[in-house]
Amino acid sequence: MTKKQELPTVETRLYIDGKWIDGSQGTTAVINPATGETLAEVQAGGEKETYAAIKAANKAFTDWSRQSPAERAKLMNKMADLVEADADRLATIMTMEQGKPLTQAKGEIQTNVENLRWNAAEGQRLFGEIIPSPVTNQWQVRKQAVGVVGAITPWNFPSNMIIRKISPAIAAGCTVILKPSKQTPLSALALMELFDQAGFPDGVVNIVMGDSSTIGKILSESEEVQKITFTGSTGVGQTLNEQAAPTLKNVSMELGGHAPYIIFPDADIERAVETLIQTKFINNGQVCTSPNRIFVHKDIKEKVTNLLVEAIKQVTVGNGLDDTTVGPLINQAGVDKVADQLADATDKGAKILAGGHRLDKDEYANGFFFEPTILDGVTKEMDIFYKETFGPVIPLITFEDEEQVIKDANDTEFGLASYFFATNIHTIDNVSNKLQYGMVGVNDTSISNSATPFGGVKHSGFGRENGSYGVEEYVEVKFVTIRTAK
Repeated sequence: MTKKQELPTVETRLYIDGKWIDGSQGTTAVINPATGETLAEVQAGGEKETYAAIKAANKAFTDWSRQSPAERAKLMNKMADLVEADADRLATIMTMEQGKPLTQAKGEIQTNVENLRWNAAEGQRLFGEIIPSPVTNQWQVRKQAVGVVGAITPWNFPSNMIIRKISPAIAAGCTVILKPSKQTPLSALALMELFDQAGFPDGVVNIVMGDSSTIGKILSESEEVQKITFTGSTGVGQTLNEQAAPTLKNVSMELGGHAPYIIFPDADIERAVETLIQTKFINNGQVCTSPNRIFVHKDIKEKVTNLLVEAIKQVTVGNGLDDTTVGPLINQAGVDKVADQLADATDKGAKILAGGHRLDKDEYANGFFFEPTILDGVTKEMDIFYKETFGPVIPLITFEDEEQVIKDANDTEFGLASYFFATNIHTIDNVSNKLQYGMVGVNDTSISNSATPFGGVKHSGFGRENGSYGVEEYVEVKFVTIRTAK
């Protein structure tokens, strides 16, 4: 059982225009999902603070966008150094407010370091071009920062989602107003402390906490905010997009997912099972790219199932500070969603092969814990086939035909991540071409990297993060023609 640990010291106020300020809307409690204890009370702002942040970011944009890319990169690399040096504190804060195991939290912090450094370099490679002109004019294409950015981030990756948005934005010369999740604001505030220490000019990076609908609406509708970048649910994304439409601002959305995971009969079965267990239980399944529908060919179904049942016995559940395999779910609503989907599935004929219950005794009593679960016999009549679970459930679906499983894998409104395991080159080519997803992992699930584009299609959103594509999201293309002779 975990010894009681005090929350590391972290700021709890808003950060606007280079100053820490109290909010006008009282405070909001931050709850440890492993223990149910209140970790801290953070300041909440509203209209007043949001407008102040917009004003500060807009004022700072003029000078920041004119700084050389090398100067911006210098500050970003200093920020990366500070994050790396403070990794243990940042990871502990994240585990205590979000629940994920400490090892995973430390990995997320290291990803921040890589992302900052990669974007610092990529911001110096925003090349324009000279187009040959048939006349005496010189034709130039320039890339310029889009302007003030409203960044709205979720609770499941409360540190990396912030850096993945802020890094390319500031590298391109934009200024940012961050609205983090009310469930995990401490990780955001800890990062903001480091932005302050790194010496970024006032107003370049700001944070406003408070009511999401109020702040999101102001950012989306403001004429002074030129871009909204959001990661979260499809429903909220649709609302923000509607609110942003009248101002015709640049919008990018990384929304829900319902990833298929297909195991073909020629696959390396042991590798497919091991990878599934590792990937499914990252952040306890609370990942938009988590494998959610596991399609297994009938000829290998029995072997795969037996291997999974044995492998899941090694998945441990507990307080993330104990560095178990999985920690708690984020809140009671998360627990209820998993339980409801399992009840619906079993009522319609599915069978639970492992797990299936909430853990609520002894050291689990005050947290939001759920057993790692394997569910067999899943069909399209069940909610779990179409609804994102966001929890520790492996739903097994049997298939026979390659074309049919592609059709079934695509039978969802989502289109973020997809995975399949096969060795036949024709299967690999055919399936990777036909899966209607922004990302496809073949014999691999490592689809999130600083240098590669991340994003989806259909109701999983539009726009890309990471890679050169991610930085391009924060620039406008300007054409300039210069007459050079009479």
